Order: sequence, then structure tokens, then C-alpha cells
Amino acid sequence: MRSVKSFIAAGAATLLSQAAFAADMAIAPPPAYAPAPVVEDFGGWYLRGDIGFSNQRVDRLNNLLDRNNTSSVQTLNFSSAGIFGLGVGYKVNNWFRADITGEYRGNSNFFGTDRITYVGGVGTDTYHATKNEWVVLANAYVDLGTWWCITPFIGAGVGGARVAINGFTDQGIALNGGVGPALPGLAFGDNVSKWNFAWAAHAGLAYKVTPNFTVELAYRYLDMGDGLTGDLRTFDGVNAFNNPMTFKHITSHDLKLGVRWDLTSPQVYAPPPLIRKG
Repeated sequence: MRSVKSFIAAGAATLLSQAAFAADMAIAPPPAYAPAPVVEDFGGWYLRGDIGFSNQRVDRLNNLLDRNNTSSVQTLNFSSAGIFGLGVGYKVNNWFRADITGEYRGNSNFFGTDRITYVGGVGTDTYHATKNEWVVLANAYVDLGTWWCITPFIGAGVGGARVAINGFTDQGIALNGGVGPALPGLAFGDNVSKWNFAWAAHAGLAYKVTPNFTVELAYRYLDMGDGLTGDLRTFDGVNAFNNPMTFKHITSHDLKLGVRWDLTSPQVYAPPPLIRKG
């Protein structure tokens, strides 16, 4: 009987010691899970498209026949016109990108008046024409950081502008010192297209809708140089040679809505496995 009690006591002591040892053992951590892949934007090629409208200016109109005028007071205005452009570019990194764009700027109606004082009298000219352009620019942009998927940017561009002046007319009335009747006149200038050096300054906001699609709202100042007509001639064909009308220093304040399609999918970075063989 004593041996049975001793066996039971020894077994109980063994179980208690094993339980105490198990309590002192560290609890194994749960299995580790790999973090979610990190999407990195390493840049790449993109296509772009733009639409918008212009707000154009010209400094003044010059003609060689007016060089002897005592004074000339001009009022010159262009109507707004549509802008349609396409381009291809490359995003170098998260803050710098560049592209080449080509655009057509639609017909803008021109209206101007000119009050001229000359020796022996005064005169008033009324001008009408239309103008359009093709513009090619190489542009570079700096992205200034991103907040809530919105990225402000600035940029600059250089290239060329083909300025076309069409349907120019000059209707003038001359008052010879108040003596005699007013003398009306009408002159025409042939259509002329002229390539000039052009440059631009950009500023705007870009919103990334998806990793591959971005929308832009941008302002642009564009300098397109001078426009030119053919030699002016009267309705009966009389032509004073070498007297084209020059549109001096044409500029535009443009508002554009653009989109960019990234052609390079964002690269996904996956961390190395926690356990490697070998």
C-alpha cells in the first residue's frame, strides 16, 4: 500500500514539475507575413493631349508708308480662339519631366483702329483680319511636390510658331486739314504665313487620377514674334511696293486643360523572402 502511494506521489510531482517548466517557456510568435508590395514611380514615356483657349495681344501695327506720321494712336484687339495640341514626353524622376508638343491655334478675328496725324491733316484707319498659328515647342517642367494627389508645377519651352495673317483690310478716311471732303480709301493685304522663334512659360496643377492617367489645368504665356501681310494694294490693284503691314510682337495668355497617359506601368518593388535556400 505504501508503494502505491509513493508511485502516485512521484507521478504527481513529475506532472507539476513539467507544468512549471512549460509555464516558463517563451510563447512562439505568430508566423511573419510579407509586407504589401511598394509601388515605385520610376518615370518613363508618356503621351499628352491639350485643349484650351487664347487671350491674345499685339503691341502695334507698323507700315513703311506711315513712317512720316506725326502721331498714331492704335486700339487693337483679337477675339479668343481654340487651342488643340498633342505631344510626347519623358518623365525622368519624381520631379523633372520634358516633352515635345505640336498644336494648332484656331482662327482669331482681329479688329483695330488707328488715328493718324500727319502733315496737312488727320486720318482714321479701321483694320480687319484673321490669324491662326501652328506652334511646336520643346518643354521642360519641374514638379514641386504632391499633396492629396495634386502636384503644382512650373516650366518653360522654346520652339517655333508659324503665324498666318489672312484677309487683311485697311479702310481709311483722310481729312485734309478740314479743307474739302473726307477722302475714303480701302486697301488689301495678301495672306502671308511666317515662321518665328517662340518661347513659353508654364504654371499649373496636375491631378493623378490613376497611376497611368493624369489631368492638368495650366496657364501659359506664349510669345510668337511678328505677323506679316502681303504688300498693301488698293481695290483697283495699285500697289505701293514693299509696304506690308507688320503685327509687332504677338503674345498670348492661354488657359489649357490637358491629359497625360503614362506608357510605362509603375514598377512594383517586392521585398526579398524572409528565408532563402542555400
